[in-house]
Amino acid sequence: MDFTNDSSQNQCCFRKFNLIDGFSRAALGIDIMLSLLTGRITRYLDKLAQYHCY
Repeated sequence: MDFTNDSSQNQCCFRKFNLIDGFSRAALGIDIMLSLLTGRITRYLDKLAQYHCY
């Protein structure tokens, strides 16, 4: 799991939540949001687990 911050050309800040498989180095999911809300990250992890059959 990795969180990164960035901004667009008009100075609007956003954050990215990246989930990378450490073995295959594949990106399992990337979610872009304006703020990091715990509930949203939890729902996103649940959705990724269901999609990847974990």
